[in-house]
Amino acid sequence: MTFRRAGDVRVLLAAGYALLLQVSHPTVGAGVSEHSQFRQDPWGRLLRTLDYACTMVYAGPQPAGQMGERIRSFHKHIYGTAQDGRRYHALEPEAYAWVHATLADAIVLAHQRFGRPFTGEQREQLWAEWRSLGRLLGVRDRDLPPGWGAFRDYFDEMVDDRLQHTAAVDEVLEALARPTPPALRALRGVGWSLARPPLGHATVLSSVGLLTPTLRRRFGVRWTRANDLELRAAGKVLRAMTPLMPSWLLNTGPGYLRWREEAIARGDVARADSVPASRSC
Repeated sequence: MTFRRAGDVRVLLAAGYALLLQVSHPTVGAGVSEHSQFRQDPWGRLLRTLDYACTMVYAGPQPAGQMGERIRSFHKHIYGTAQDGRRYHALEPEAYAWVHATLADAIVLAHQRFGRPFTGEQREQLWAEWRSLGRLLGVRDRDLPPGWGAFRDYFDEMVDDRLQHTAAVDEVLEALARPTPPALRALRGVGWSLARPPLGHATVLSSVGLLTPTLRRRFGVRWTRANDLELRAAGKVLRAMTPLMPSWLLNTGPGYLRWREEAIARGDVARADSVPASRSC
């Protein structure tokens, strides 16, 4: 199920949403603010996240196991002191498991709003597979709930009791709204000045629109009826496109791995700003 559905190109629309969920956890937010260069290089961060994600899902058991070991080993070195004086470490079980869990939520929600909605049985299968992938990263079974229904309770509890308006939330929102130009000559200068406003609008619309109303209020982000209607209309169009989409857009993972093969072999994924952000490939 993960192999078939995680690589749908429309899952990328939930990348910012997943990242906001992650950095609103106080430990993850502190680590991103202190160690990440997301604001300076959001496109590089996205590529390295996809390197990690697609390797775990599409590269096969041995590369996935190696990637899991690499990611966990790298996170041993992410620690420090948060603004409130609390010591933190990226491998705190709750925070480490939460990052992994948000990616499954992003896949399911992206398909519900923009793609091919999951049935109840499919959600259960995806979640069982996701917990298995977590073991390769060192996420223990006891750190995540056993079924999708229990996961929804866990998710609600995290939103209600643990997620905060961290400094990293504002950093991510700013980067989403005003993205820096990617390393593409066609999108430099005038090209980027034309592309940047609609791209920023679409990214913020999908990222904020997928948040719960509780988190929107907590983060202090404005969401209007017009925004909601725009997101609903976009979702309706994107869902209707499913029968017309070529297979490589319905599952981009294998093709992405071929494109990034050399970078992944160099270990570009294991850098200080490569804390997993999105489960789309």
